[in-house]
Amino acid sequence: MKKRSFSNVMLWVGLIFLYLPMLILVIYSFNESRLVTVWAGFSTKWYAELFRDDQIMSAVWMSLRIAFATSCMAVALGTIASFVMVRFHRFPGKTAFSSMMTAPLVMPDVITGLSLLLLFVAMAQMIGFPAERGFLTIWIAHVTFCTAYVAVVVSSRLREMDSSIEEAAMDLGATPLKTFFLITLPVIAPSLIAGWLLSFTLSLDDLVIASFVSGPGSTTLPMVVYSSVRLGVTPKINALATLIILTVSIAAFLAWYMAYRKEQRLREEARAEM
Repeated sequence: MKKRSFSNVMLWVGLIFLYLPMLILVIYSFNESRLVTVWAGFSTKWYAELFRDDQIMSAVWMSLRIAFATSCMAVALGTIASFVMVRFHRFPGKTAFSSMMTAPLVMPDVITGLSLLLLFVAMAQMIGFPAERGFLTIWIAHVTFCTAYVAVVVSSRLREMDSSIEEAAMDLGATPLKTFFLITLPVIAPSLIAGWLLSFTLSLDDLVIASFVSGPGSTTLPMVVYSSVRLGVTPKINALATLIILTVSIAAFLAWYMAYRKEQRLREEARAEM
Protein backbone atom coordinates (compact mmCIF):
# COMPACT_ATOMS: atom_id res chain seq x y z
CA MET A 1 0.00 0.00 0.00
CA LYS A 2 1.37 3.35 -0.99
CA LYS A 3 2.24 5.55 1.94
CA ARG A 4 0.51 8.91 1.97
CA SER A 5 2.93 11.79 2.19
CA PHE A 6 2.33 14.79 4.42
CA SER A 7 2.04 17.13 1.42
CA ASN A 8 -0.69 15.00 -0.18
CA VAL A 9 -2.65 14.85 3.07
CA MET A 10 -2.42 18.61 3.55
CA LEU A 11 -3.46 19.12 -0.08
CA TRP A 12 -6.66 17.14 0.46
CA VAL A 13 -7.30 18.90 3.76
CA GLY A 14 -6.93 22.25 2.02
CA LEU A 15 -9.26 21.25 -0.83
CA ILE A 16 -11.89 20.00 1.63
CA PHE A 17 -11.55 23.20 3.64
CA LEU A 18 -12.11 25.29 0.51
CA TYR A 19 -14.86 23.36 -1.25
CA LEU A 20 -16.88 21.74 1.54
CA PRO A 21 -18.55 25.06 2.52
CA MET A 22 -19.51 25.56 -1.15
CA LEU A 23 -21.05 22.09 -1.26
CA ILE A 24 -23.04 22.80 1.90
CA LEU A 25 -24.19 26.11 0.42
CA VAL A 26 -25.41 24.36 -2.73
CA ILE A 27 -27.29 21.75 -0.71
CA TYR A 28 -29.01 24.34 1.48
CA SER A 29 -30.06 26.36 -1.57
CA PHE A 30 -32.69 23.61 -2.05
CA ASN A 31 -33.90 23.90 1.53
CA GLU A 32 -37.65 24.28 2.05
CA SER A 33 -37.20 26.24 5.27
CA ARG A 34 -36.47 29.95 5.36
CA LEU A 35 -33.83 29.29 8.01
CA VAL A 36 -30.57 28.30 6.39
CA THR A 37 -29.47 26.21 9.37
CA VAL A 38 -32.63 24.08 9.58
CA TRP A 39 -33.29 21.47 6.88
CA ALA A 40 -37.03 21.14 6.20
CA GLY A 41 -37.03 19.20 2.94
CA PHE A 42 -36.12 19.54 -0.70
CA SER A 43 -37.53 22.48 -2.64
CA THR A 44 -36.62 24.72 -5.58
CA LYS A 45 -38.90 27.58 -4.54
CA TRP A 46 -35.99 29.84 -3.61
CA TYR A 47 -34.77 29.83 -7.21
CA ALA A 48 -38.20 31.02 -8.32
CA GLU A 49 -38.12 33.65 -5.56
CA LEU A 50 -34.69 34.73 -6.75
CA PHE A 51 -35.81 35.39 -10.32
CA ARG A 52 -38.87 37.25 -9.06
CA ASP A 53 -36.70 39.60 -6.97
CA ASP A 54 -36.40 42.73 -9.10
CA GLN A 55 -33.74 44.26 -6.85
CA ILE A 56 -31.36 41.33 -7.19
CA MET A 57 -31.98 40.93 -10.93
CA SER A 58 -31.34 44.64 -11.47
CA ALA A 59 -28.13 44.42 -9.43
CA VAL A 60 -26.98 41.37 -11.43
CA TRP A 61 -27.52 43.19 -14.73
CA MET A 62 -25.76 46.28 -13.42
CA SER A 63 -22.76 44.28 -12.21
CA LEU A 64 -22.45 42.33 -15.47
CA ARG A 65 -22.54 45.49 -17.57
CA ILE A 66 -19.95 47.21 -15.39
CA ALA A 67 -17.70 44.13 -15.34
CA PHE A 68 -17.83 43.73 -19.13
CA ALA A 69 -17.11 47.40 -19.83
CA THR A 70 -14.38 47.45 -17.18
CA SER A 71 -12.64 44.37 -18.59
CA CYS A 72 -12.56 45.73 -22.15
CA MET A 73 -11.17 49.13 -21.14
CA ALA A 74 -8.72 47.63 -18.63
CA VAL A 75 -7.27 45.31 -21.28
CA ALA A 76 -6.81 48.21 -23.71
CA LEU A 77 -5.16 50.52 -21.17
CA GLY A 78 -3.19 47.74 -19.49
CA THR A 79 -1.76 46.58 -22.82
CA ILE A 80 -0.63 50.10 -23.70
CA ALA A 81 0.94 50.53 -20.26
CA SER A 82 2.70 47.16 -20.61
CA PHE A 83 4.29 48.20 -23.90
CA VAL A 84 5.46 51.44 -22.34
CA MET A 85 7.02 49.66 -19.36
CA VAL A 86 8.63 46.82 -21.34
CA ARG A 87 9.51 48.15 -24.79
CA PHE A 88 10.47 51.73 -23.91
CA HIS A 89 13.62 51.10 -21.92
CA ARG A 90 14.61 54.67 -21.12
CA PHE A 91 12.42 57.74 -20.81
CA PRO A 92 12.08 60.40 -18.10
CA GLY A 93 9.77 59.27 -15.32
CA LYS A 94 9.71 55.57 -16.22
CA THR A 95 10.23 54.49 -12.61
CA ALA A 96 7.47 56.79 -11.40
CA PHE A 97 5.16 55.57 -14.17
CA SER A 98 5.77 51.91 -13.32
CA SER A 99 5.25 52.59 -9.62
CA MET A 100 2.00 54.42 -10.23
CA MET A 101 0.75 51.61 -12.48
CA THR A 102 1.33 48.94 -9.85
CA ALA A 103 0.26 51.06 -6.86
CA PRO A 104 -3.41 49.91 -6.99
CA LEU A 105 -2.22 46.34 -6.42
CA VAL A 106 -1.07 47.14 -2.89
CA MET A 107 -3.34 50.07 -2.09
CA PRO A 108 -6.14 49.24 0.38
CA ASP A 109 -9.60 49.34 -1.18
CA VAL A 110 -10.80 51.81 1.44
CA ILE A 111 -8.10 54.31 0.47
CA THR A 112 -8.78 53.85 -3.24
CA GLY A 113 -12.54 54.21 -2.81
CA LEU A 114 -12.26 57.29 -0.59
CA SER A 115 -9.76 58.96 -2.92
CA LEU A 116 -11.97 58.40 -5.95
CA LEU A 117 -15.01 59.66 -4.06
CA LEU A 118 -13.22 62.90 -3.17
CA LEU A 119 -12.02 63.22 -6.77
CA PHE A 120 -15.53 62.82 -8.19
CA VAL A 121 -16.98 65.30 -5.70
CA ALA A 122 -14.28 67.87 -6.51
CA MET A 123 -14.74 67.39 -10.27
CA ALA A 124 -18.50 67.77 -9.96
CA GLN A 125 -18.05 71.07 -8.13
CA MET A 126 -15.43 72.41 -10.53
CA ILE A 127 -16.57 71.29 -13.99
CA GLY A 128 -19.95 69.67 -13.32
CA PHE A 129 -18.76 66.18 -14.27
CA PRO A 130 -19.79 63.66 -13.18
CA ALA A 131 -23.23 65.13 -12.55
CA GLU A 132 -24.16 62.16 -10.33
CA ARG A 133 -22.53 59.00 -9.10
CA GLY A 134 -23.69 55.85 -10.80
CA PHE A 135 -22.68 53.49 -13.59
CA LEU A 136 -20.02 55.82 -14.99
CA THR A 137 -18.25 56.49 -11.70
CA ILE A 138 -18.22 52.80 -10.74
CA TRP A 139 -16.83 51.95 -14.18
CA ILE A 140 -14.05 54.54 -13.87
CA ALA A 141 -13.18 53.30 -10.39
CA HIS A 142 -13.04 49.66 -11.48
CA VAL A 143 -10.94 50.48 -14.54
CA THR A 144 -8.50 52.29 -12.24
CA PHE A 145 -7.50 49.20 -10.27
CA CYS A 146 -8.18 46.51 -12.91
CA THR A 147 -5.75 48.16 -15.35
CA ALA A 148 -2.93 47.49 -12.90
CA TYR A 149 -3.66 43.75 -12.87
CA VAL A 150 -3.81 43.59 -16.66
CA ALA A 151 -0.55 45.52 -16.96
CA VAL A 152 1.25 43.05 -14.71
CA VAL A 153 -0.07 40.01 -16.59
CA VAL A 154 0.60 41.36 -20.08
CA SER A 155 4.01 42.84 -19.24
CA SER A 156 5.22 39.47 -17.94
CA ARG A 157 4.25 37.89 -21.27
CA LEU A 158 5.93 40.66 -23.25
CA ARG A 159 9.18 40.15 -21.36
CA GLU A 160 9.19 36.47 -22.35
CA MET A 161 8.40 37.18 -26.00
CA ASP A 162 11.22 36.99 -28.53
CA SER A 163 11.39 40.48 -30.05
CA SER A 164 13.47 39.19 -32.97
CA ILE A 165 10.25 37.87 -34.56
CA GLU A 166 8.82 41.39 -34.67
CA GLU A 167 12.11 42.76 -36.00
CA ALA A 168 12.13 40.14 -38.75
CA ALA A 169 8.57 41.06 -39.76
CA MET A 170 9.47 44.75 -39.99
CA ASP A 171 12.65 43.95 -41.93
CA LEU A 172 10.44 42.18 -44.48
CA GLY A 173 8.36 45.31 -44.98
CA ALA A 174 5.60 45.05 -42.37
CA THR A 175 4.58 48.29 -40.71
CA PRO A 176 4.70 48.53 -36.90
CA LEU A 177 0.88 48.44 -36.75
CA LYS A 178 0.68 45.39 -39.01
CA THR A 179 3.42 43.70 -37.01
CA PHE A 180 1.47 44.27 -33.83
CA PHE A 181 -1.76 42.73 -35.16
CA LEU A 182 -0.17 39.82 -37.05
CA ILE A 183 2.78 38.94 -34.79
CA THR A 184 2.57 40.48 -31.33
CA LEU A 185 -1.15 40.21 -30.69
CA PRO A 186 -1.45 36.43 -31.34
CA VAL A 187 1.54 35.79 -29.09
CA ILE A 188 0.21 37.81 -26.15
CA ALA A 189 -3.43 36.77 -26.73
CA PRO A 190 -3.46 34.27 -23.81
CA SER A 191 -2.31 36.99 -21.42
CA LEU A 192 -4.96 39.36 -22.78
CA ILE A 193 -7.66 36.75 -22.20
CA ALA A 194 -6.32 36.07 -18.71
CA GLY A 195 -6.27 39.79 -17.93
CA TRP A 196 -9.81 40.21 -19.26
CA LEU A 197 -11.14 37.36 -17.14
CA LEU A 198 -9.25 38.59 -14.08
CA SER A 199 -10.64 42.11 -14.53
CA PHE A 200 -14.16 40.75 -15.01
CA THR A 201 -13.91 38.73 -11.80
CA LEU A 202 -12.42 41.59 -9.76
CA SER A 203 -15.06 44.04 -10.99
CA LEU A 204 -17.91 41.62 -10.36
CA ASP A 205 -16.61 40.88 -6.86
CA ASP A 206 -15.81 44.43 -5.74
CA LEU A 207 -17.78 45.76 -2.78
CA VAL A 208 -15.71 48.38 -0.94
CA ILE A 209 -14.79 50.68 -3.84
CA ALA A 210 -18.25 50.45 -5.40
CA SER A 211 -19.82 51.40 -2.07
CA PHE A 212 -17.89 54.69 -2.11
CA VAL A 213 -18.50 55.72 -5.72
CA SER A 214 -22.03 54.41 -6.34
CA GLY A 215 -25.21 56.45 -6.22
CA PRO A 216 -28.82 55.80 -5.16
CA GLY A 217 -29.85 54.16 -8.44
CA SER A 218 -26.70 52.11 -9.06
CA THR A 219 -26.49 49.16 -6.70
CA THR A 220 -24.17 46.30 -7.64
CA LEU A 221 -24.68 42.66 -6.78
CA PRO A 222 -22.09 42.50 -3.94
CA MET A 223 -23.77 45.51 -2.31
CA VAL A 224 -27.19 43.82 -2.45
CA VAL A 225 -25.80 40.56 -1.08
CA TYR A 226 -23.96 42.35 1.73
CA SER A 227 -27.06 44.29 2.75
CA SER A 228 -29.12 41.09 2.68
CA VAL A 229 -26.58 39.20 4.79
CA ARG A 230 -26.61 41.91 7.46
CA LEU A 231 -30.36 41.40 7.86
CA GLY A 232 -30.07 37.60 7.85
CA VAL A 233 -29.07 35.09 5.21
CA THR A 234 -31.95 33.48 3.31
CA PRO A 235 -31.83 30.47 0.96
CA LYS A 236 -32.43 32.97 -1.85
CA ILE A 237 -28.84 34.17 -1.43
CA ASN A 238 -27.72 30.53 -1.39
CA ALA A 239 -29.55 30.00 -4.69
CA LEU A 240 -27.80 33.01 -6.19
CA ALA A 241 -24.41 31.76 -5.04
CA THR A 242 -25.19 28.29 -6.45
CA LEU A 243 -25.96 29.76 -9.87
CA ILE A 244 -22.69 31.70 -9.81
CA ILE A 245 -20.76 28.54 -8.88
CA LEU A 246 -22.53 26.63 -11.65
CA THR A 247 -21.68 29.30 -14.24
CA VAL A 248 -18.02 29.40 -13.23
CA SER A 249 -17.81 25.59 -13.22
CA ILE A 250 -19.29 25.34 -16.72
CA ALA A 251 -16.88 28.00 -18.01
CA ALA A 252 -13.91 26.20 -16.44
CA PHE A 253 -15.03 22.85 -17.87
CA LEU A 254 -15.44 24.30 -21.37
CA ALA A 255 -11.97 25.88 -21.17
CA TRP A 256 -10.46 22.56 -20.05
CA TYR A 257 -12.33 20.64 -22.77
CA MET A 258 -11.18 23.01 -25.52
CA ALA A 259 -7.57 22.78 -24.31
CA TYR A 260 -7.85 18.98 -24.14
CA ARG A 261 -9.25 18.73 -27.67
CA LYS A 262 -6.51 21.02 -28.98
CA GLU A 263 -3.85 18.89 -27.32
CA GLN A 264 -5.38 15.72 -28.77
CA ARG A 265 -5.48 17.25 -32.24
CA LEU A 266 -1.83 18.28 -32.02
CA ARG A 267 -0.86 14.77 -30.94
CA GLU A 268 -2.76 13.24 -33.85
CA GLU A 269 -1.08 15.63 -36.29
CA ALA A 270 2.33 14.75 -34.82
CA ARG A 271 1.64 11.02 -35.19
CA ALA A 272 0.48 11.51 -38.78
CA GLU A 273 3.72 13.28 -39.68
CA MET A 274 5.87 10.49 -38.22
